[in-house]
Amino acid sequence: MKGIVCREVGRFEATDTLPEPEAKEGHAIVGVKRIGICGTDYHAFRGNQPFFEYPRILGHELAGVVEEVGDNESGLRAGDRVSVIPYLHCGTCVACRAGKTNCCTDMKVLGVHVDGGMRERISVPVTHLIRANGLTLDQAAILEPLAIGAHAVRRSELAAGETALVIGGGPIGLGVAALAKRRGAKVIAMDLDPGRLEFCRDWAGADELVLPSGDDALRRIAEAAGGELPTVVFDATGSARSMTDSFQYAAHGGKLVFVGLVKADIAFSDPEFHKRELTLMGSRNATREDFDDVMEAVAAGAIDADGYINRRAPFGEATRAFEEWLKPESKVIKAMVEL
Repeated sequence: MKGIVCREVGRFEATDTLPEPEAKEGHAIVGVKRIGICGTDYHAFRGNQPFFEYPRILGHELAGVVEEVGDNESGLRAGDRVSVIPYLHCGTCVACRAGKTNCCTDMKVLGVHVDGGMRERISVPVTHLIRANGLTLDQAAILEPLAIGAHAVRRSELAAGETALVIGGGPIGLGVAALAKRRGAKVIAMDLDPGRLEFCRDWAGADELVLPSGDDALRRIAEAAGGELPTVVFDATGSARSMTDSFQYAAHGGKLVFVGLVKADIAFSDPEFHKRELTLMGSRNATREDFDDVMEAVAAGAIDADGYINRRAPFGEATRAFEEWLKPESKVIKAMVEL
């Protein structure tokens, strides 16, 4: 079986000798058709991804077709188009018992903790497949990154009429912005890249754009918010500097949600934090409920998959393309590998 293995930092190896996946009870064999590339993959390739070991088969944004499956309560059959929920939770820990499967104490994420989908076929628990016959393969593949944004928005309890600041115009921040707009919030997008800011407006419907310059980010945010600071701030940058600065952007009584992940410690002023009575949240992964929310939005035409995916490569050219996508000048929003 063909596949691509990240052998060590900075080195992929294409192979055609991977073992075929095992047809286990409760699992389905899925023929992989689309592999979305995300920041986690780039970080792993560069050696900046926490909780990661080499060698590893990357790939967790997956869409495919069921090739083999036994009797199952979900009613999945061979030939069904599916999206994959890549977060393999234990089902018994304190988080899982509370329905917070996204932060299971023994989480195994496909492509991070265990081998992922950069191969022709993969075995996936039936419980982690979503039938997506009504979606295109591209649409099915982008459910996962958008579900991360949906989870952050749901966790924040953002309400219609509130103002949300989304810091970071990458794939995750775009999903946060689009789904915050779908909730009826006013959305301010902030990024250092003018092109990404324009994309936030055109694709996600951001109401205001902030391009910080020097030390005037706070003033620009307040102006964009109509004189008061946003009640909810989402940081989707994965930048320690940005995450540290973000504490000053939330209104008194507001919420700050860290959607991005950085391999560093974050420090903040406790008097300022206490004075504002801020609520600080981490937002990790997503649950099936978030996938369902995104699938509904995509099916309703509220999410434009074609606009979101701006780079493509066939599987045989994926390793060469991956290194090109790492370059800032490539202007990647979402890259997709096709089988």
